[in-house]
Amino acid sequence: MINILDFGADRSGASLSTKAIDSAIARCAAEGGGRIIFPAGTYLTGPVKMSSHTELHFEPGSRLVFTNDTAEYPVVKARWEGQECETYASLFYGENLEYISLTGRGILDGQGEFWWKTFKEGTIAYPRPRFIGFHSCRNILIEGITLTNSPSWTVNPVKCENLTVRGITIKNPADSPNTDGVNPESCCNVHISDCHIDVGDDCVTIKSGTEGAEERIPCENITVTNCTMVHGHGGVVIGSEMSGDVRNVTISNCVFDGTDRGIRIKSRRGRGGVVEDIRVSNLIMRNVLCPFVINLYYFCGPGGKDEIVWTKDFVPVNEGTPAVRRVYFQNITVNKATAAAGFIYGLPEMAVEDIGFENILIDMDEEGEPGAPAMMSHLEPYAGRGFFCRRAENISFTNVQILNCRDYGWNLDECRDIALDRCKVRNGSAGPMLVKGSGAENILERDCRF
Repeated sequence: MINILDFGADRSGASLSTKAIDSAIARCAAEGGGRIIFPAGTYLTGPVKMSSHTELHFEPGSRLVFTNDTAEYPVVKARWEGQECETYASLFYGENLEYISLTGRGILDGQGEFWWKTFKEGTIAYPRPRFIGFHSCRNILIEGITLTNSPSWTVNPVKCENLTVRGITIKNPADSPNTDGVNPESCCNVHISDCHIDVGDDCVTIKSGTEGAEERIPCENITVTNCTMVHGHGGVVIGSEMSGDVRNVTISNCVFDGTDRGIRIKSRRGRGGVVEDIRVSNLIMRNVLCPFVINLYYFCGPGGKDEIVWTKDFVPVNEGTPAVRRVYFQNITVNKATAAAGFIYGLPEMAVEDIGFENILIDMDEEGEPGAPAMMSHLEPYAGRGFFCRRAENISFTNVQILNCRDYGWNLDECRDIALDRCKVRNGSAGPMLVKGSGAENILERDCRF
């Protein structure tokens, strides 16, 4: 074990401790590994480059603050929003490492306000640093610490294997741009548990790069459990960078409060890739625009406004055609959903397929303001609607209840093989609401009440 003070770190925060931290990490590397302890105090530093078999442990009362001097930040090649480019180095970074850990009960402050301001003004030379941005690393542990004021995405491992994020707190202002919580990208065997995430963008996002990435590597074998998520644009989100595929994901035992959307899967033509084998269970959601979103017309980012993205006409299937299949939702309670109970929108050439909802209770907000359930062109705001499904196949709804619905419980357009079993829609002001179908085929209803 190494005490960072023995290497000349300034615990008053008055001067940079970057060299002391670098020297301590170099000592660990020379001796085959070790734990570097940060006692109580405030430490000012530039980016920290990790080495294998090294743990940084932040004791209670310790605070690591990152400088806003851009000269301290080396420019490195890394993925940014799904494809490789030059960016400022992450606050913690490293490549091709193994057995690295960030642990303890200290607070790590990225001083993101400086970076948010330069981003909004367009005066930044390179994309902003991520807080934690390990690349092609194995056996990573991030545990117990508090991360606040991230310059951009907070925890963004890329092409990493066997990552555990446990018991951390992420706190970024609700209006801070692109400050997602935990974003594993093209990673394998990821465990996210017991975290509290309160951010200015998506809380947890699972990604696998865009069509412009140098390699198409899947993000797979992901578990998210026992977390609370507040504010943000989505609770757990998949995409829109999913060109390398996303599969084998379980999400369970979480609370979403005010996260705009709850579970959100998003992509568009040109991205390609498949999202498949997703299981979601035992969630509580409150104050969300729309609890369930699957949208293959997502329009944000470069090229998102091109005609091929927004056209509702048939486009021949090719390697750029995205697909979503085998997604199941179970045992979920939603209170005060404002826009819609659910939104599923597939492509004419590639329907969303094999989706299941079971034991779902959705209480719509009777006074909720209209809002967009998904981000796509030519979509009018919704208020108090039920499930809207277009170009979906083999969708089952079992014991799904929608309360205080202002519209049809199920609006099915160009759908087929839809089963509703023991479903209920209640609208106290306008009487019973029936299933509405346009171009729908093979709709089965059993023991439903509308």
